[in-house]
Amino acid sequence: MKISILAVGGKMPAWVQEGYAEYAKRLPREIEPRMVELALANRSKSYSVDAVKQAEGEQILGAYDNAPGHKRLICLDVLGKSLRTEMLAEKMAAWQMDGVNPCLVIGGPDGLSQSCLQRADEKWSLSGLTMPHPLVRVLLIEQLYRAWTILQNHPYHK
Repeated sequence: MKISILAVGGKMPAWVQEGYAEYAKRLPREIEPRMVELALANRSKSYSVDAVKQAEGEQILGAYDNAPGHKRLICLDVLGKSLRTEMLAEKMAAWQMDGVNPCLVIGGPDGLSQSCLQRADEKWSLSGLTMPHPLVRVLLIEQLYRAWTILQNHPYHK
């Protein structure tokens, strides 16, 4: 199983890069988390939110289409399904058994395009709270690590 995280936006602060790297390196080689940063669409003074989301959505779906193997598109969205960490661990176990490479999508500041949301196999919400997108990267990779530790009966989750 190879996990891809498709994230709109780049130039993350050092604390985000360090936090992400810390949890990513803890995961075993067979999981191989891969961060794919996609450019933010141009936001001028008179930009259209729909046009920006559409441009970013095209990038996301293009990156997804180019990802390797049997894939599953999972969009992070405030209206998505809320998961418990144990449920995420169950999903990870199923992905490993089925040979699925999940692509987890973090949209831009304006959210995800309808084309992304419609094409998604699943939509998850990490929280009902509004979070800064850089923090979502760290939270997501930490939860993936935590779910993996549950599967390994590692004491990290306790």
